[in-house]
Amino acid sequence: MYCCFLEHTWVLLRFNVHYCFYYEFKVAFIHLNFSSPLAGDITQKGYEKKRSKLIGAFLPQAPGKGMDPSVPHERRTPVTPGSSSRYHRRRSSGSRDERYRSDVHTEAVQAALAKQKERGKMAVPMPSKRRSLVVQSSMDAYTPPDTSSGSEGEGSMQGEGTPTSSQSSINMENWISRAIHGSTTSSTTSSSSTQSGGSGAASRLADVMGQTHLENHSAPPDVTSYTTDSIQVERPQGSTTTSRSTPKYGNAELMETGDGVPVGGRVSAKIQQLVNTLKRPKRPPLREFFVDDFEELLEVQQPDPNQPKAEGAQMLAMRGEQLGVVTNWPLSLEAALQRWGTISPKAPCLTTMDTNGKPLYILTYGKLWTRSIKVAYNILHKLGSKQEPMLRPGDRVALVFPNNDPAAFMVAFYGCLLAEVVPVPIEVPLTRKDAGSQQIGFLLGSCGVTVALTSDACHKGLPKSPTGEIPQFKGWPKLLWFVTESKHLSKPPRDWFPHIKDANNETAYIEYKTCKDGSVLGVTVMRIALLTHCQALTQSCGYTEAETIVNVLDFKKDVGLWHGILTSVMNMMHVISIPYSLMKVNPLSWIQKVCQYKAKVACVKSRDMHWALVAHRDQRDINLSSLRMLVVADGANPWSVSSCDAFLNVFQSKGLKPEVICPCASSPEALTVAIRRPTDDSNQPPGRGVLSMQGLSHGVIRVDSEEKLSVLTLQDVGTVMPGALMCVVKPDVVPQLCKTDEIGELCVGSIATGTSYYGLSGMTKNTFEVFPMNSVGALISEYPFTRTGLLGFVGPGGLCFIAGKMDGLMVVGGRRHNADDIVATALAVEPMKFVYRGRIAVFSISVLHDERIVVVAEQRPDSTEEDSFQWMSRVLQAIDGIHQVGVYCLALVPSNTLPKTPLGGIHLSESKQLFLEGSLHPCNVLMCPHTCVTNLPKPRQKQPEIGPASVMVGNLVSGKRIAQASGRDLGQMEDNDQARKFLFLSEVLQWRAQTTPDHVLYTLLNCRGTIASSLTCVQLHKRAEKIATMLAERGHLQDGDHVALVYPPGIDLIAAFYGCLYAGCVPITVRPPHPQNIATTLPTVKMIVEVSRSACMMTTAVICKLLRSKEASAAVDVRSWPPVLDTDDLPKKKPPLLYKPSNPDTLAYLDFSVSTTGMLAGVKMSHTATSAFCRSIKLQCELYPSREVAICLDPYCGLGFVLWCLCSVYSGHQSILIPPSELEVNPALWLLAVSQYKVRDTFCSYSVMELCTKGLGLQTESLKSRGLDLSRVRTCVVVAEERPRIALTQSFSKLFKDLGLHPRAVSTSFGCRVNLAVCLQPHRLGKLADQGTSGPDPTTVYVDMRALRHDRVRLVERGSPHSLPLMESGKILPGVRIIIANPETKGPLGDSHLGEIWVCSGHNASGYFTVYGDEALQSDHFTSRLSFGDTQTIWARTGYLGFLRRTELTDASGERHDALYVVGALDEAMELRGMRYHPIDIETSVIRTHKSITECAVFTWTNLLVVVVELDGSEQEALDLVPLVTNVVLEEHYLIVGVVVVVDIGVIPINSRGEKQRMHLRDGFLADQLDPIYVAYNM
Repeated sequence: MYCCFLEHTWVLLRFNVHYCFYYEFKVAFIHLNFSSPLAGDITQKGYEKKRSKLIGAFLPQAPGKGMDPSVPHERRTPVTPGSSSRYHRRRSSGSRDERYRSDVHTEAVQAALAKQKERGKMAVPMPSKRRSLVVQSSMDAYTPPDTSSGSEGEGSMQGEGTPTSSQSSINMENWISRAIHGSTTSSTTSSSSTQSGGSGAASRLADVMGQTHLENHSAPPDVTSYTTDSIQVERPQGSTTTSRSTPKYGNAELMETGDGVPVGGRVSAKIQQLVNTLKRPKRPPLREFFVDDFEELLEVQQPDPNQPKAEGAQMLAMRGEQLGVVTNWPLSLEAALQRWGTISPKAPCLTTMDTNGKPLYILTYGKLWTRSIKVAYNILHKLGSKQEPMLRPGDRVALVFPNNDPAAFMVAFYGCLLAEVVPVPIEVPLTRKDAGSQQIGFLLGSCGVTVALTSDACHKGLPKSPTGEIPQFKGWPKLLWFVTESKHLSKPPRDWFPHIKDANNETAYIEYKTCKDGSVLGVTVMRIALLTHCQALTQSCGYTEAETIVNVLDFKKDVGLWHGILTSVMNMMHVISIPYSLMKVNPLSWIQKVCQYKAKVACVKSRDMHWALVAHRDQRDINLSSLRMLVVADGANPWSVSSCDAFLNVFQSKGLKPEVICPCASSPEALTVAIRRPTDDSNQPPGRGVLSMQGLSHGVIRVDSEEKLSVLTLQDVGTVMPGALMCVVKPDVVPQLCKTDEIGELCVGSIATGTSYYGLSGMTKNTFEVFPMNSVGALISEYPFTRTGLLGFVGPGGLCFIAGKMDGLMVVGGRRHNADDIVATALAVEPMKFVYRGRIAVFSISVLHDERIVVVAEQRPDSTEEDSFQWMSRVLQAIDGIHQVGVYCLALVPSNTLPKTPLGGIHLSESKQLFLEGSLHPCNVLMCPHTCVTNLPKPRQKQPEIGPASVMVGNLVSGKRIAQASGRDLGQMEDNDQARKFLFLSEVLQWRAQTTPDHVLYTLLNCRGTIASSLTCVQLHKRAEKIATMLAERGHLQDGDHVALVYPPGIDLIAAFYGCLYAGCVPITVRPPHPQNIATTLPTVKMIVEVSRSACMMTTAVICKLLRSKEASAAVDVRSWPPVLDTDDLPKKKPPLLYKPSNPDTLAYLDFSVSTTGMLAGVKMSHTATSAFCRSIKLQCELYPSREVAICLDPYCGLGFVLWCLCSVYSGHQSILIPPSELEVNPALWLLAVSQYKVRDTFCSYSVMELCTKGLGLQTESLKSRGLDLSRVRTCVVVAEERPRIALTQSFSKLFKDLGLHPRAVSTSFGCRVNLAVCLQPHRLGKLADQGTSGPDPTTVYVDMRALRHDRVRLVERGSPHSLPLMESGKILPGVRIIIANPETKGPLGDSHLGEIWVCSGHNASGYFTVYGDEALQSDHFTSRLSFGDTQTIWARTGYLGFLRRTELTDASGERHDALYVVGALDEAMELRGMRYHPIDIETSVIRTHKSITECAVFTWTNLLVVVVELDGSEQEALDLVPLVTNVVLEEHYLIVGVVVVVDIGVIPINSRGEKQRMHLRDGFLADQLDPIYVAYNM
């Protein structure tokens, strides 16, 4: 069953098989690199020459024929991995970490990579990185990490197939392009450096000319690209055959969206490459059907019917040999110390070394005995007072000693044993923030430790506060530090003697153990267990008195403590202790000491063997014949076998006997589990097993028979310990015995194990009190077993084999993988120039209900981006090929930045914690969610649409009403509205100028809060008259001509507007260009002026000058402006006659606005609609001439313009105008004005609210002292065309509650292009202010986000998973009717169904003003009819999704209130996996993930989700965000992010209403204009 091969046959077999692999791989690799002429500047001749040079060595040739003379002769002989000199060859490069080194494995990895290449798959574009980031992360003065001692000569052996770095970048590009486009196409990627932020990588696409053909969908015509020299981008429906681009653009191909629609503009080749990669899916697509239910069910991994299953018989428990107690063995360890200390006081016990390898100090048994007594006496009698000693027998004491002072530690440890207090050895805390230090503190706290014993030198080295005290370390209890050096201690009285008892069940010591999650537990070891363990080790290792033992291990815990401090004293042995600091300086020191002292035993780790291999070549006189036992402490690690083999291979000639190498298996809980006995019989080879990794991943043992690449070679760790019983149980909760061919957790039943985790009875029960059962449920023993945490099996002859640790186990998709195996595969990937060997962390994180593998490695400071990236992609492929598992994330960090354990290894849990917190700061990241995440819900397939009639009938049957609602009826409302009798606003103004000439209509405030200017009715009238004269005389305009008004927010704009009405012209308000940003803002002005067909422009003298400036002429063609009139210089006379329109349905003004999707759309507002609009607002807000309203909005479009310019003239109230731009200078301006003028109604935008929330957050107290009082405000309305931003409004309300703002005062409005205000909610606070009609509270509901993706509304409780809060968008305006319709079928929907909001109202706009006159779109948006039900009413489609819900609340008239909830724009919604996602939901999740993400925007591009995040922090944090963003979108939205772009603050464009312009961002991204800090392409 088990195939434990004989060593030499196995090596032969291995050599033959793998030589073939190697040969094929080399040739395949070289062929692949040269199969098509290279992209780049290599000529055909150079190409041939290079090819022959590389392939020459591998082609069978007659000697001397056809060989390139330029190649030195010895380079031509292929160096095969199986050749006998392989270890010498490898050593000469001095770069291998033998711990994880296995020739077979390296070759297997190479072959796996070659296979992947033949398949040509998994190509991915390199991430783009800003140059500053590249320089910072690679050029710092790094010190190489501790574990890479002999690595200077690295890379000196470039094999035949290894291209140099300059070649490799080209080859890589070529290889990627081949993998993407099949083997025939040449490279489409540009091989320019990606460090420039990607701009170089963008290959310009051809201009696509074609007839403009707009989709018939709810979107206004896109006229943003309308400039004089612009091109029209064709957007045909369906896929059309596209013409190839002209050769001058290289061979970049035309971009297509997911449904085959070509995209114009410049697209970076990097992105193109990514898309093409993803077009070739790695795994078969998910079955395309969707059960149309609310729940999106995650795919459950179905077990593979062909997976191997255990077939063996049930195993039996293995019993170790009898523990033969020798008569002269001491009855306790203290008794042994007493014996040797008195009989042989001069015998050496411990020799310590300095960093030069010279003996520093020899501790004799006599000194150890007397000093231990002194320590025992002092800690019992000199701490605290006589009446209240600090320590009593049984109390716990911390031992804090550095790794270079074993003598002081030994004295303190035995002092504690003699005093009967319990030592807890821990590491020295070097700083207040050591990795894992907090958890150690927690252990000390839970053990009740109050005293720490330490050495003089260590005490001096601890961090001190300015007063000289040792600060309390983070998470640590308050400690008394006690120095144990003899000179500081009192001599015990003559009559005082420690009480030496036989070993009993009291606790002897507590050993700390760090768990997988970073928590630290204390394993208690009883005195009887301590003694029995020493006896078992003495018996199995054959220890005898006065033997010399060399110890390289940490003497504070584990094998180092058991052999070097405890068992040595029992047998009066002499320990030579080699500190870690000496090993760093001289890795051969331990071998030199073995020779010098003729040591019989050495305790090492495979790392120490590897270091010796690297360094031994300088040494001649090495003789290891004295060694009878070389204990390999980490021999249970499957990857130690190669270190052992390599070490034997080299040192056998130096007297090392093969049977001396003794791997052992141990764990903190079970102490020594098994150890290979040193035998005299060198003929009996050690046990070997070559097992299939595929089998191991399913938990079964299968000898590898086929040509599989994935094998794991195990060496035995000897047999069970004397006096112990061992069995193997399934790693699940119930301890059931495994079958003989099954991998499980080893359990040991013995006295010599730990007994508990201190203070944790529950965990203790699960680990130390296990009762294994057989298949029928019967216990196999009445005594409890201890779980070892080791995974393995017991082979023939009772030999134990360990395949991994429970802590390193990662269960991915139902299969088990061991972290060490993944590390070994990563390290076997050539070339290894870019990462430090041994500095690799592998762990798993839980994302979307499964474990995902993360690999983090330290990168060398001199490695280039391309090199690292190439290595990373090959690691991914190797792990995929060998283990058949995808790596979710591979990250490279700068050298020496991963948290270290005290002995220099990687602190795994701390690394994982940093990764999850986003504080790891990697310099390279590769995410592969597309290949790893296979349990996403199935894509939704739209069911055949149910007809609208059936929907309606279904709703009626189920008792649901059709979702429709309306505001109050304008016709039935009686009010003394004098303005009603006028059809036109111009007439209302004239009437007000006559009846109330001095009534102030407008007051404009400046940034200091003082009045900049104001207008009375008559002033406005007279000024408008003069402007009308000017238009007629200087502008020579006719009735109906269009005039662009380019003014800053203020009084001039209002006067110019009414001047146009008086002259019979149609005004268009345009935001003026920003003087500091003319290049980007002026083209928009030019576009609106041209698209609106303005006959002339009116503006101020300052802007006139700006329009004719040098900067302006650089941005646009200034000669093509229409005539510009300066209204600062008005004529004195008034016009002979004011214009009166003949028909109220003629055009009053044009309203131009850029939508969030980047479309510029102008809508036509007739005189009738304008008057109806003003009347509706007057009634809803109860506006009268006595009222004052504060307005802080941009006055250029939508409701902002209407409130700023029109409402005061219609209703007669005074408007206090606050330009939002002034708030940038004085954020408190708006609120101070509201308070000063005692305003009850105010309007603002989200950007104003955000500015106040962020800018005034810390100033509420000072504002209060300045007298700011918001208690009179009854309505504060946010004007918006989007879903209410509930988090922002709530923050604003909470923040200013202390200044008197009522929480119910804040509400929102909703408008869109077809109707500038559908809802506007002054939710009346009747009791607070004077008696107004009291409306209901704005209501918030919680909906299930998953149902929303399926266009359904399901209400859930607050706080339930996947819940999304939605706030109603305000009260429907008088005269407005709303219905919810299906956007596809145009049928009416029921209550609480998600659909498009349709609106019917007197103030609907009358249509788009377009250059094209596209009537189809016009009729669809403005004159739609329902396909069923009320088919007569004409509706306008808003293009927004939402739902209606009848609430329990009633309004003033006693009617039940219908609340409208806006969910999002149809244009912005993203169709992904058959579901509809709203960008804001994904953005909200992303912003929450990391404190440095200030803003986020998402968009789709060719079915890829692109996430752009703004980083507020150092550029080093940029790469931390990539995994976090990917994780959160997967967890919360079941979507895979395709591209993560990290940019600077302010890159995401925002319009005047504070809405994100995602399509502009998308265009900027595709054209490589964002200057990103980092772009990550998730595979």
